[in-house]
Amino acid sequence: QVQLVESGGGSVQAGGSLRLSCAASGRTFNSYGMGWFRQAPGKEREFVAAVSWSGGSTAYGDPAKGRFTISRDNAKNTVYLQMNSLKPEDTAVYYCAAALMPRVVTESHEYDYWGQGTQVTVSS
Repeated sequence: QVQLVESGGGSVQAGGSLRLSCAASGRTFNSYGMGWFRQAPGKEREFVAAVSWSGGSTAYGDPAKGRFTISRDNAKNTVYLQMNSLKPEDTAVYYCAAALMPRVVTESHEYDYWGQGTQVTVSS
């Protein structure tokens, strides 16, 4: 069983930055592919970013490209999402997820564990 706890969400003005963190339980964190998704009110869950077990491979959804960076620290069992140049349309609940495979995973149905989410609100 893996437990994921997100933190770092909050309210920020457009153009600002936030860094989300996701702390994972379990001794085999470095064998999981990790990802971030988001869901805005009335919209479907959307892929944001993913990272392989080593951190050597990453993938980004279109809204995140050029503005967000995913990274991980296996010694701390933590994955991060650095979000810069935030826009009002980035407002959503952001979810961390873990997949029981070491590669980059971009499809939500391939993830095995999910956090409870952290709210990000960007005002104009």
